[in-house]
Order: sequence, then structure tokens, then C-alpha cells
Amino acid sequence: MLGWDTLVSIVTLKVRLRDILNQLHIMGVQSLPIVFVTATLAGIVTSQQGGYQLISSSPQYILGTLVVQSVVLELAPLLTAIVLVGRIGARITAELGTMVVSEQIDAFKSLGRDPISIIAAPRIIAGVLTMPLLVGFANVIGINAGMLMADFDIGLGRETFLYGARLNWHSWDLFYGFAKSVVFGLFIPVISVHMGLRTRGGAEGVGLQTTKAVMFMILSILIIDALFPPLLLQ
Repeated sequence: MLGWDTLVSIVTLKVRLRDILNQLHIMGVQSLPIVFVTATLAGIVTSQQGGYQLISSSPQYILGTLVVQSVVLELAPLLTAIVLVGRIGARITAELGTMVVSEQIDAFKSLGRDPISIIAAPRIIAGVLTMPLLVGFANVIGINAGMLMADFDIGLGRETFLYGARLNWHSWDLFYGFAKSVVFGLFIPVISVHMGLRTRGGAEGVGLQTTKAVMFMILSILIIDALFPPLLLQ
């Protein structure tokens, strides 16, 4: 019902652009610092571990392939989603849960205003739009961090790193990562909004529901991540 009501709100133009832009700022712009740190560390660690494994047994340029494909296919979408679960998903659930227990949602309904178009739809739309952009940002940061670490750690030059990156690159890899990010961007706000609107029991209920929402979001992300390879990489 939540997904259908949100779709109806979008089609009937009940969602205000100002609300969407506000959520885009909260989910997107304000998430850039934590995504930057996460992607940087992911690129550095992948490059370090890959260099350690490959330095004595494979051509060094393979490290470029390893870092780029690891970041684009897996690390950038998955880690960005998990970061947003903590930063955005928990916030949405707690925010909406507080509105429910303080009867603000009932106040919207009594005034004849649709809480879905005001509260739920802007967050879901912003999640779907924001996640691919953040993943693209994470791709750039993670790959460059990995390339710099490869140069610092094992002396692998930029040209050699990029040669390895291009050697096994397929445009489908980029599509795969972005497709995954769109699905993550849909599930995070849908689950958090759904759990928030089902909050009962005052402040204790808000905390309990937020914990449940985070658990369900992370579990959903991991399940989706496991389902993508057999569906799109075969």
C-alpha cells in the first residue's frame, strides 16, 4: 500500500518539489562527507590487500582491474547503502515514529492533508535519485584512492594501474553498480517510512522501531546484493 500510495501521489502531482529538494539536500549533499571517507578507506584497503596478494604471483597491472571492479561492482554500492541506512534510514524511522506517537500524522489527516504525499513520497523519491549519484561519487573517490595507494604501497604507476583497469572493463559493470544502487535507494526509504508509520508506544516504541528498521534494511540490502550476481552477471 505504501508503494502504491506513493506512486499515486507522484502521478497526480501531489508531491511538492520543495519537499523533494529538501530531502535531496539532506540525503545527498549532507551525506557527501561520510561517503567520501567510506569510499576512500574502501579504495585504500582494497588496493593494499590486492597488492599484497598479487605482488609476487601476478602482473602488477592486474591490481588496477581488481580495485576498479571491486569498487564499481560491490564496494561503492554496498558500503554507501549501509552508510545511508545508519544516517538516513534510522533518521527517517525515528522522525516519522515521533510524528506518529505525538499524533502529528493524525493532525495531517484531520486537516484533510495526505501524509503520504507530504512525508513519505518526497523521501522515497529523493532516495531513488540520490543513491546512484552518491555511488557515482564513491566510485570516483574509491578508484582514485586505490590508485594513489597502489603507487605509494608497491610503486604501481598511474599509467600501469589504468591499463589494468581498462583491460577487463565492461560498460555493463557500471550499469550493474548503478542498477543495484537504485534498488538500494528505493528499499531504504520504503522500509524506514513503513516502520516509522507503524510506531506505537511512545519514546520507547520509537527506539524499538528504529532498531528494527535498521536491522531489516541491512538484511534487505545484503539479500538484494546476493541476488544481483545470478540475475545480472550471468
